Amino acid sequence: MKDQQQAIEQAAAWLRDADGLLVTAGAGIGVDSGLPDFRGNDGLWRAYPALGAAQISFESIANPASFLEDPALAWGFYGHRLKLYREIVPHAGFAILQRWVQRMPHGAFVRTSNVDGQFQRAGFAEQAVSECHGSIHHMQCALPCCSHIWPATGFEPQVDEETCRLIGPFPRCPDCGGIARPNVLMFYDAAWLSRRTDAQEARLQRWIESAGRLVTVELGAGTALPTIRRFSERHGPRVIRINLREPQIDPAKGIGIQGGALETLVALDHALNQASGAQNY
Repeated sequence: MKDQQQAIEQAAAWLRDADGLLVTAGAGIGVDSGLPDFRGNDGLWRAYPALGAAQISFESIANPASFLEDPALAWGFYGHRLKLYREIVPHAGFAILQRWVQRMPHGAFVRTSNVDGQFQRAGFAEQAVSECHGSIHHMQCALPCCSHIWPATGFEPQVDEETCRLIGPFPRCPDCGGIARPNVLMFYDAAWLSRRTDAQEARLQRWIESAGRLVTVELGAGTALPTIRRFSERHGPRVIRINLREPQIDPAKGIGIQGGALETLVALDHALNQASGAQNY
């Protein structure tokens, strides 16, 4: 990995030259907004002590079987997260990304493994975001009985935080009346309906194919589930990998910058302003 300042200067040069910005993001981008990243069971259990007391792992609760075996607990976990994601304020780094996009003729597209909808909350267009693991803001039948995917806007979860259990009514499938679940890809999930995400991925691919000088900014994507990292590297060689713990990258594919998402985006923005004049950003 290059010296940190050299890497920032190189990244700034790539950003100045680019006509399109591909943003790729994992859980680490949300930490500066106050979101938990569930890094291992310890992270999950700090955020949800009731799951820790029962020694329930992330793979067990983030699992379609949980909606059939104990739907009150499953919806306690996902309902609390849905409420949190609706209320959280995206950190200032999202606005920095949007400022960069404004000077790029080809605009931007986001590909994220996060299901929280923070890019849309921060003002990125729905049609320019691909959520490869789905979205907690959409639902499907838990069975599923049909291919129907619908917005979760009408569901207001009531959760007992001490027990991590839903105490209000369950969301229901409008087709069969059975329990609904989030339209997110869980562990060991053969029931996930991918139609919405497939359409997003198709739009993303068309955008990439029409881009000229593309630069990729990857934020907070780890190696435990390397979906985002691998995707970024396929779209090198100008990948800017921003990661607090795992910034390493093949120099033929990009550069790594060690740091949190917000602090590094601020540093990059400063470098851009110094080189090009604040009026351009």
